[in-house]
Amino acid sequence: MKIKLVLCFIFVVSCAGAAHAQIAVRGETVYTSAGEPIKDGVVLIRGGKIERVGPASQVTIPSDYRVVAAKVVTPGLVDARSVVGLAGALNQPHDQDQLETSSAMQPELRAIDAYNAKEILVGFLRSLGVTTLHTGHAPGALISGQTMIVKTRGETVEQAVFMPVAMIAVTLGNNGLAQGSRSPGTRSKAIAMLRAELIKASDYQAKWDAAAADKKPTRDLRMEAMGRVIKREIPLLVNVHRANDILAALRIAKEFNIRIILDGASESYLVTDQIKAAGVGVIIHPTMARAGGEAENLSFETAATLRKAGIPFALQSGYEGYVPKTRVVLFEAALAAANGLTFAEALSSITIDAARILGIADRVGSIEAGKDADLALFDGDPFEYTSHVTGVIIDGQIVSQEAK
Repeated sequence: MKIKLVLCFIFVVSCAGAAHAQIAVRGETVYTSAGEPIKDGVVLIRGGKIERVGPASQVTIPSDYRVVAAKVVTPGLVDARSVVGLAGALNQPHDQDQLETSSAMQPELRAIDAYNAKEILVGFLRSLGVTTLHTGHAPGALISGQTMIVKTRGETVEQAVFMPVAMIAVTLGNNGLAQGSRSPGTRSKAIAMLRAELIKASDYQAKWDAAAADKKPTRDLRMEAMGRVIKREIPLLVNVHRANDILAALRIAKEFNIRIILDGASESYLVTDQIKAAGVGVIIHPTMARAGGEAENLSFETAATLRKAGIPFALQSGYEGYVPKTRVVLFEAALAAANGLTFAEALSSITIDAARILGIADRVGSIEAGKDADLALFDGDPFEYTSHVTGVIIDGQIVSQEAK
């Protein structure tokens, strides 16, 4: 039976605030990012989790479940790198907390202390299907601070937080150099400073681990943050574009046996063999990013090149210097699909592959039983510019119903 679009949302006002709504989402096509698309599919949601997914012929909808219909259903979109919530839509000093320029290295800066859950850009991304957001301190300093992962819901950071500390943001190349006579002024100085910081963190961590419980060294927030990198608990998120800078990042990772993820990586297509050999994932620059400065050699086909090379990658909205201060991964993936990726590969780059890069694929990124009930509903092909997001569900709650 043909499912009529925009049906079944009349109940939203009454159920949106329910603690654990029981919902059945019916889609003419359900893209699970975990297998083949399901025609005339059903996703059952209970207690904020996906209870069951399958063809309507095999999944019985309980009589007490509210039914939501859409033409296309996908997992909630995962934006693998953003600064939204720290950078605000007004583009004024009071809502631009994504970069502290007073020092070259500040790994102790916590994204959770600056994130604004009520920032209108969070709602903007949510309305376009983004349910999980990896956000935090921006590129622009050698070590700019920490990143975090949030769900795009809630009135406070405590309600939104998914992972309070995800990575520590590093910038190599010209974009990470300081102005005037401040350090670092050259690439070699930047690498030397980063290496020295990792050595100090290694020493601090060794002393801390070896000391008796009542004789621990004085706490050092900066060293504590970098110590988590040394222990491989969290990776460095290295914003880098030039091929030679990518290779420098790989050398640092090997030297200290730390985890890194490449961010941006405009010239990654020139060093695919080295990236693959290092086992490093890439959060690629937005497909439609401006080709200029360090990123002058970016390509619309970078995603397809990395896919062909067997390198794990995800797409991102990144940092946008102009209002409205953010891109939208849905649109970036659509352009990647027009430049070498298949539909499934492009969708995976903003769902399950992004979740894997972020280390959260056990909970989000695909429509599978037991995972968080995060879904995006569409009235057509998600990558077609005439289509709209008609509904968004996060943790089993309908959080958006306007066609965007």
